[in-house]
Amino acid sequence: MKPLKNIRWGLIGCGEVTEKKSGPAFSMIEGSDVVAVMSRDRKKAKSYAERHGIQHYYNDPVELINDPDVNAIYIATPPSSHATFAMMALRAGKPAYVEKPLAANYEDCLRINKVSEQTDIPCFVAYYRRYLPYFQKVKSLIDEGAIGKLLSVQIRFAVPPRELDYNSTNLPWRLQPDIAGAGGYFNDLAPHQLDMIQYLFGTIIEAEGYSMNMLGLYKVADTINGCFKFHNGLTGSGSWSFVAHDSARTDRIEIFGDKGMICFSIFDYTPLALHTESGRQEFIIENPKYVQLPLIQAVVDDLRGGKKCLCTSVSATGANWVMDKIVKG
Repeated sequence: MKPLKNIRWGLIGCGEVTEKKSGPAFSMIEGSDVVAVMSRDRKKAKSYAERHGIQHYYNDPVELINDPDVNAIYIATPPSSHATFAMMALRAGKPAYVEKPLAANYEDCLRINKVSEQTDIPCFVAYYRRYLPYFQKVKSLIDEGAIGKLLSVQIRFAVPPRELDYNSTNLPWRLQPDIAGAGGYFNDLAPHQLDMIQYLFGTIIEAEGYSMNMLGLYKVADTINGCFKFHNGLTGSGSWSFVAHDSARTDRIEIFGDKGMICFSIFDYTPLALHTESGRQEFIIENPKYVQLPLIQAVVDDLRGGKKCLCTSVSATGANWVMDKIVKG
């Protein structure tokens, strides 16, 4: 694809993520602006457009994609529609930036990648943590050999049920298997963890696991355990509980080496810690107000002919492959 001088974004979806993490960032970058927004609720689209000074609003994704003023598409809808909208955008000759996970399953990721290759139009995925200073510090510690030879990595995540989880007649979309998949909250949260460890250590080539529904609050899995192996021989494991007691609340990744250990969180941004024979050292690192800003900057730079962005649909496909392997067992 030829470089674009100015990126004129059309947003499909205008929910919470666009308000707090991404939406305003698109217009904070030189050569980038939001010119259209879409929601199936036309009143919601109009409200978002008026509050953010956006010229066009729609309640039909086809109209937004075909808007001649729009030359790039941001897809911020539930995963079940990611593949459809992404391929529509790519076939219209417009780059896509998709919320994670790339799609509802591994097969849909492959379909997106195929269309991207055929059309020569790039597709990016919002694994924005790769570009945040907090996680880049983790990578620099590993690359500097701060904990020596890498031995193993462990993911631990546990949270109590939310109030909405008890409402069987009106469950959030993340717990509806036809929208989010059989993994439920795992399919929504684990992608960030699985993408991060592949950013740090490379491609996972083997994975398996168990997914169970232990409390019966909903139909999808609430407890998942898995193990995996990277291409370089490093191994790891993960445990996820979405029905744990509040006292067990955990958001932690531990990286073990023969000279120490690194501990950090994915969602809480608690101070990352380096443990060595010299003792424990903490690093408190601030992230930007709009956490997707550094990644969106990288996407815009790429589209304008600059440095290539790390978060492509190809790099994102690995997280879906691992999730499918763990959930399906």
